[in-house]
Amino acid sequence: MSTFSHIQDGRARMIDISGKAEVARRAVATGEIHLKPETVEAIKNGQVEKGEVLETARIAAIMAIKRTSFAIPMCHTIPVTSIDVTFDTGIDTIKAVVEVKSTGKTGVEMEALHGVSLALLTVWDMVKSAEKDDTGNYPFTGITNIRVLEKTKQ
Repeated sequence: MSTFSHIQDGRARMIDISGKAEVARRAVATGEIHLKPETVEAIKNGQVEKGEVLETARIAAIMAIKRTSFAIPMCHTIPVTSIDVTFDTGIDTIKAVVEVKSTGKTGVEMEALHGVSLALLTVWDMVKSAEKDDTGNYPFTGITNIRVLEKTKQ
């Protein structure tokens, strides 16, 4: 049976990491947003009315990573030492990959996942006018496959 470190005597709590050693940590997360092919082309060609979609999404990811402990209640505030955000455009998808590094007492996978999520949400926000159908809905748009690709500590 699994134990949940954030639950003790039926109460939520932040775990104590004060006894853990500081080590180099790294996590890589990814996710995809599915868009209309013409929307992806507009992003590639810099033709989106709101501006540079992927650069704005990159900044959103960086900001999100630095504020993860404010968004996820049981996450510790950690010293982030490096962030790298990349995008790969397909015909009808944009894949975000976020790498986060830290030297600290706890992992950085939540930071990487938070960064990917906000990057993809920012893409959606910037192109939503092009993605809506006649009823104002988003039948082609979706965010999928958010996951941790790799987590290491040394």
